[in-house]
Amino acid sequence: MHGHNWVLEVFARSRQLDSVGMAIDFRALKSAVKALAASWDHENLNEHPDFKDFNPTAENIARLAFERLSVAVQKIGNGAGWIDRVTVWENPHASATYFREGQ
Repeated sequence: MHGHNWVLEVFARSRQLDSVGMAIDFRALKSAVKALAASWDHENLNEHPDFKDFNPTAENIARLAFERLSVAVQKIGNGAGWIDRVTVWENPHASATYFREGQ
């Protein structure tokens, strides 16, 4: 058993801006990221319900974060923005990025 101090890096995109020039409210996005990360913080991810069907590798954490944050972003702002990709850093030299083509 070993642990990591994961870092989630979230990239959002938009094709348009709202009337004040924003695509996504960063405070709302940051809140969604913090809520997601808090559910995994100081947990044994091998035993966490979110990972009951697959290993909590950096790749799988990035994919699950991408999926969950994509749902959250649809509720934020004008609906024009989306999650482009999520990178999970295990340490300063090792990361995995998840994205979907054709967004």
